[in-house]
Amino acid sequence: MITLIGSKLAKEGEKFIYLGELEGCKDCKFKNLCHNLEVGRIYKIKSVRSTNHRCKIHLGGVKAVEVELSEIEAIIDSKKALEGLSFTYSPILCDNSDCENYKFCVPQGLVEGDKVRVEKVLERVECKNNLSLRKVILRLI
Repeated sequence: MITLIGSKLAKEGEKFIYLGELEGCKDCKFKNLCHNLEVGRIYKIKSVRSTNHRCKIHLGGVKAVEVELSEIEAIIDSKKALEGLSFTYSPILCDNSDCENYKFCVPQGLVEGDKVRVEKVLERVECKNNLSLRKVILRLI
């Protein structure tokens, strides 16, 4: 998938969350190419094209980049932590936003009902709610 991103941000391997269209984009001739991603998803830049294009929003212009949906580090129930397993995602229900692991229990880029696959199983997680949890790398499918 090809999109445009600020030239200063356009680096192979970088990840970003697409936040949507800005007010200044409404009349831009590149609008459809810049805003062809899904809001709230995390993307990873696979390659960067060299040509720079002018932009009202990004100082230094924009560049065309090839992107893919990024893998996402998350915490899931240990029973689902099997490499290659596909399932319907639901976040760990926890109201302890001060917990060091909270951002992985409710990771950005995933929403309840997403179809995901476990790419890699990482470490066990100590949970103050006594849940059996593992940190994993997930990919949207």
